[in-house]
Amino acid sequence: MLFHFLQADSGTAVSYLPIALQIIFAIGLVATIIIGSDFLGPKRKTADKLQNFESGIEIRGNARQPMAIKYFLVAILFVLFDVEVIFFYPYAVNFRELGWEGFLAVVMFVSLFLSGFIYIFKKGALKWEE
Repeated sequence: MLFHFLQADSGTAVSYLPIALQIIFAIGLVATIIIGSDFLGPKRKTADKLQNFESGIEIRGNARQPMAIKYFLVAILFVLFDVEVIFFYPYAVNFRELGWEGFLAVVMFVSLFLSGFIYIFKKGALKWEE
């Protein structure tokens, strides 16, 4: 009877019952493992275990030293223009099917990124004299 209940038609909400049961079981299993390891695991807090691990390197000074924002700005710009290149792949694969409409869309896409690059360049975001 239960097996017949789990094999409902594919268009009804009852057909999602096995998925819901599996999700509930997975969440329960993860919660049980996390709570069980907290109760059953060792609790030895020593000064060595509470100290930050630095890959075997002796800790010297404060790790929160100021860093130039230029590094982060260049990293963000790299990711931005790297993602632009990723968007060229679908066009390169389907350029015959896209025709002139696809070509104009790519030209507009490139012109927007080029105008952003010119704006960044004129604002001096890529100058390193500091």
